[in-house]
Amino acid sequence: LLPQTKTAIALLYDEGSQTAYDIRLKLTKETLTVQKQDVICVSGSDSSANHRTVTLRRQPVGGLGLSIKGGAEHKVPVVISKIFKDQAADQTGMLFIGDAIIQVNGINVESATHEEVVHLLRNAGDKVTITVQYLREAPSFLKLPLGSPGPSSDHSSGASSPLFDSGLHLNGNSTNTAPSSPSSPIANEPKYEKRWLDTLSVPLSMARISRYKAGTDKLRSNAFEVLALDGVSTGILQFYTAQESADWLRAVSTNISDLTLQNMKMANKCSSPSDQIIHMGWLSERLEGTDSSQLYKFKFLALKGSSFYIFSSPPVSTLDWVRAEKIYNLCEVLFKIHKLWLADDCWLQANLYLGIHQDFDLEDQRPYCFSVLVGHGKSHCFNAELASELAVWEKSFQRAVFLEVQRTGSKTYMCNWQGDALCFTIDFALGFTCFDSKTKNVLWRFKFSQLKGSSDDGKTRVKLLFQNLDTKQIETKELEFQDLTAVLHCIHSFIAAKVASVDPVFIDSQSIARKYMYSN
Repeated sequence: LLPQTKTAIALLYDEGSQTAYDIRLKLTKETLTVQKQDVICVSGSDSSANHRTVTLRRQPVGGLGLSIKGGAEHKVPVVISKIFKDQAADQTGMLFIGDAIIQVNGINVESATHEEVVHLLRNAGDKVTITVQYLREAPSFLKLPLGSPGPSSDHSSGASSPLFDSGLHLNGNSTNTAPSSPSSPIANEPKYEKRWLDTLSVPLSMARISRYKAGTDKLRSNAFEVLALDGVSTGILQFYTAQESADWLRAVSTNISDLTLQNMKMANKCSSPSDQIIHMGWLSERLEGTDSSQLYKFKFLALKGSSFYIFSSPPVSTLDWVRAEKIYNLCEVLFKIHKLWLADDCWLQANLYLGIHQDFDLEDQRPYCFSVLVGHGKSHCFNAELASELAVWEKSFQRAVFLEVQRTGSKTYMCNWQGDALCFTIDFALGFTCFDSKTKNVLWRFKFSQLKGSSDDGKTRVKLLFQNLDTKQIETKELEFQDLTAVLHCIHSFIAAKVASVDPVFIDSQSIARKYMYSN
């Protein structure tokens, strides 16, 4: 997918006040920018565009030429909600939809109710002086149109606002029956315009997306948040439709992935061929055994060279790689997709050999989860935001493990049986060999294809079942390892890599995450 550039009108949701504000989003290859509307002085002498004081002449037809909404009873200021074309308010060129009324004829109305302001404006005589300030964060429930003057350019969501619109284009108590001259702007007066202004730009390099309420399983409806590398957040971006939300999620995710790929390419130029980054990115890790509401925490994962890394924040320099929270050897981990872990997955043959279909608690509230099983029976559970990300992680883990197996060629583990210290070697070319650690005498040797199954006690002992090529009889070999899980994972990795080297198409055809992605 190519990097995307797009813009849209959306909402910024404030969890504290539970209000949403109209914003405009601007996506480029490198940044996501949040814009808010404001009124700015484009010419003339006015430097303090914050407050504008305007004198309106009430007209016999059309009155003040505006409508207002809001008031103290709704915990919002009274704002101008409509401006009628070519009438008094419009002719000043200094008033805009979204302007909060601060004073009427010198009387402060910031904490006045709707009715109080209506009463003041209606009874203020023919010459009304109002002071306004543009309300940058107008709650979306005001349903203010986002366009230029005139009610026709309404982008609000169509539903009517629960708040009453009071039209002051009626005459009120005008004593002046002769048509007054229109209050047109004077030449040297400042000129104002309403514009979308950048309020926050979030760099997308190493940024992360979250569709969930912080650390929980609660999925936000048609909304997500983008967090920069330094932790700066866009806030919760809410979209008008599920389709729009999905499109934006995909677009932002595509641009983040593209920048990650660039970072990887740069890092790989400085690394040896055996220490290349295969894939890296943000995921959420499920925290085990926590009673708190914090069920997930963001982690940055990387598959590099012979290792699988887990970081709390991305490695920016070469030195950062040593400060990973966890580092595991790729041969000794097992990648496992949740819920989609079907009988015909990509590790099919290796799984059947080893009987690795142990019960696994896969009751996730979030979709797109996978586990990485590591040594000593431990595991990490991760969650991706999109099915496409899950598919990439599945493919990348396979590739990283297969490359590591082929690079390593063989792994030897210390073990013992009935008091004898032995060595057990898994070799990509030869299969399994067991020899005496002192004398180096080979006790037995079998090919991968001869391994017909295994069983273990879940602690240290394993029984490997091999078929003798001559007699076709099953021979059982029992061994004891300090970290049995790591050894079983290693056997699994070598067999899966062997299958892949013989039949790469088989491996491709078995990618569950990709199947799942396309079926969705």
